[in-house]
Amino acid sequence: MSETAPPPSSTRSCAYLDALTLEIEKKLQRALASSSQRLNLLQELFADIALEVDERAKDIILGREEDAISPDKDGSATELCFYNVLADYYVEAPESGKRILDLIVLLWSQSFASHIFALLFHKWLFDAQLDSNEVLLRYSSALVQGATNVFWIDIQTNTRRFQTLFHFQYLLNEVALEPSRLNKIPVQAQRDLFLLLSRFILFYNLVDKLEGFLDQFPVFPNAFLVGGPADFFVIELADQIQKLKVEPVLLHYLSEIKVLQAGLELRMTTSTRLKACLYSFTSPGGPMYPTRAVRHAAWDALDFLFPVGQYPRHVISLFFRLLYPWYWPSSCWNFIVSCIKAVFFSLLRLVFSSWDKLKPTKEH
Repeated sequence: MSETAPPPSSTRSCAYLDALTLEIEKKLQRALASSSQRLNLLQELFADIALEVDERAKDIILGREEDAISPDKDGSATELCFYNVLADYYVEAPESGKRILDLIVLLWSQSFASHIFALLFHKWLFDAQLDSNEVLLRYSSALVQGATNVFWIDIQTNTRRFQTLFHFQYLLNEVALEPSRLNKIPVQAQRDLFLLLSRFILFYNLVDKLEGFLDQFPVFPNAFLVGGPADFFVIELADQIQKLKVEPVLLHYLSEIKVLQAGLELRMTTSTRLKACLYSFTSPGGPMYPTRAVRHAAWDALDFLFPVGQYPRHVISLFFRLLYPWYWPSSCWNFIVSCIKAVFFSLLRLVFSSWDKLKPTKEH
């Protein structure tokens, strides 16, 4: 008796994904054959698989009928990219992605190779059965490196494109917080993954997962010198903040970092490191050259997390500002504008409060 044929929609979807796989394989082969065009071809391939799936392709992949109502029309659809679909497909049909994986390994040292691997095989890695620890470590390291590069794309563009699409949430919820998957990769890769997630967890607004994340933190060999999971997390976070150059992203981090007040036990050296990181953004000029908005956000975070000594800090900062006369005009102007705004809004509040008190009397 012959096997039951898959439904037409499933057959159509598989044929379409196989065609996509073939196109990816061809572009990887061209990149392997042409050293002069290799970087451009890999960059183009990365951009192609990161594209959002158009409606026609989405109908084929999801098996919708031509006259079916698109979920987009009622606002219930979620953005879907080609690598989302391919990542799931290579878990269900690992043989389909084997040739692509072999080609990526041959291009391992090239830019964008780890990006492509991370996008296409981030789910496959935790489902595949690999006997060689060396191969598993290589794949795991490539995943961490590729994920780092991909998340930095979101940082540089101030978007959250890869939060749900490449699944920062997948790496956090389904791997880091799921021991059965986490233990499939070597311990060193587990440590690298947790350090990676520590740098981006605030950016992707997942601070509600912080407690469980710290509970699952792997043991580091130098923990007796550095401290516990909270210390590793804060150190990575402080290093990340100092690398940020996009103002809205930096402001977001400085706002979200206030969550650290919620009962984290840190070593004195870690607290000092975080304090120095925040303090570096409170003064104009080099090496950070922070904007006024960043300076105020840094002061707010510093005073919130370290209330002891905030007044002496501000006095010392004011003293050093006086040593640079070229900052006086802008400081005076901002102070005058702030005072005018404060008086204006105080008058508005007074007028509206008076109006609210008079309103019931008039109605009566």
